[in-house]
Amino acid sequence: MIDAPQPSRPSGTDAGPLPAPRKGDDGRTHRISPRQRAVGLLVAGCLFMENLDGTIVSTAAPRIGASLGVSATAIGLVVTAYVLTLAVLVPLSGWLTARFGARRVLLSAIVLFTLASLACAAATSLGALVALRVLQGAGGAMMVPVGRLVALSGIAKPDIPRIVSYIVWPALIAPVAAPLLGGVITTYANWHWLFLINIPLGLVAFAFAWRLIEGGPAAGVGGLDWIGLLWTSAGLGALTYTGHLLSDARAPWPRAAGLGAASLLLIALALRHLRRAPRPLIDLGTLTTRSFRGSVSGGSVFWISVAAVPFLLPLLFQEVFGWSAVRSGALVLFVFVGNIGIKPATGFLFGRFGYRAMLAAAGVVLAGTMAGCAFLTADTPLWTIGVLVTLSGAARSVGLTGYNTLAFADVPADRMRDASTLNATATQTAAGLAVAAAPVALRVGTPLTHHLLGHSSPALSYSAAFVLLALPALGATANATRFPAGTGDILRNRR
Repeated sequence: MIDAPQPSRPSGTDAGPLPAPRKGDDGRTHRISPRQRAVGLLVAGCLFMENLDGTIVSTAAPRIGASLGVSATAIGLVVTAYVLTLAVLVPLSGWLTARFGARRVLLSAIVLFTLASLACAAATSLGALVALRVLQGAGGAMMVPVGRLVALSGIAKPDIPRIVSYIVWPALIAPVAAPLLGGVITTYANWHWLFLINIPLGLVAFAFAWRLIEGGPAAGVGGLDWIGLLWTSAGLGALTYTGHLLSDARAPWPRAAGLGAASLLLIALALRHLRRAPRPLIDLGTLTTRSFRGSVSGGSVFWISVAAVPFLLPLLFQEVFGWSAVRSGALVLFVFVGNIGIKPATGFLFGRFGYRAMLAAAGVVLAGTMAGCAFLTADTPLWTIGVLVTLSGAARSVGLTGYNTLAFADVPADRMRDASTLNATATQTAAGLAVAAAPVALRVGTPLTHHLLGHSSPALSYSAAFVLLALPALGATANATRFPAGTGDILRNRR
């Protein structure tokens, strides 16, 4: 019997044995090459840097403010400038990739992010630090969407979950690790190291990207849709800044409401233009794919509940229970335990029960654990809190992995660039709003509990906030139940 010929290795991949081929449910042979796996991990590292820098600065606000001669509250501009730049520039990533090529854009983004981080560490005034954070955000806005597009290129549908699983975990870990890491750095070093830690990470990312990333400009790329960029950037920027105002307890509600209304008007104008433009900045035609549309909407809502837990729990433990930062940080790390612990079983769960059932279950479990947090007291056994937080972390991991995977299940190859850009834009916008969701829920919790119970307290305000922020998770569950039976089956491996 003549052996079947072995597949040849594409040029530029790592040395070593090829992975054994396997068959998907379509009967065809699939594999993830070492190069594709390495690209997925590279994108994961870039996403970790981007998300870490979005949250780690908040921990050191008093130290940075004292060093620069400003109040700690003024340092909020440093965080807002970064998040705002991400929201404004992410939509531009798709066109830049097509116009200049993935390799050139990604390498330039890593260089810009790394050099801007170095400059942030050397900043001597608040104005300079804010301006440099804008440059850092510009680099971050290009890194992840472009890298994810490269990672998904040429991947067979049944292999998408494995690649996405590499990419998603930093989004889950960074918000949990940032407070503890920031506290350690500011306690044993100084705030400059919040930015200097990006230098070795950036150098490693650049070295791997130089070796792994390919892709030149696409043929027939038209000029930039400047009108679409203007409306989209203005709308998303105003919406993100509205979230910043809502998260500030001193900001007046009328001002935030007015800016929020203006942002919605700008986004409506942007959508109107994008539907009519012959060469739009973002092709909204990808939303006609039902699984993609449902993943973008459901994943955005789910993210609001996901972001609330690492924000509210440390505040509850320290401000209400009176626990130390170390004790509260150690308990919040159980979110990370749940994230990682469930990861090896995620593929089996989606393969066995399907995407509709698992996404609905993730929403229910996340909402349930958040409702459980509403009943925590300082006398609650630590093991009970650990179990509750671990379950919450597992639900976060399953939900975000599922939504990010399902988003590309039925998208044709020629629309992957637009789908990736639109998905990244929606995710970044949701992340910006999630920053405001928890503080707003706390602000609403006080009058709400007073109205319902006749009295209020800090503990009751936190309880109300947890219950309110469980509602988006239930909304994501309702969205998941509307998926048709068999949604995502092309991704499933039932072995």
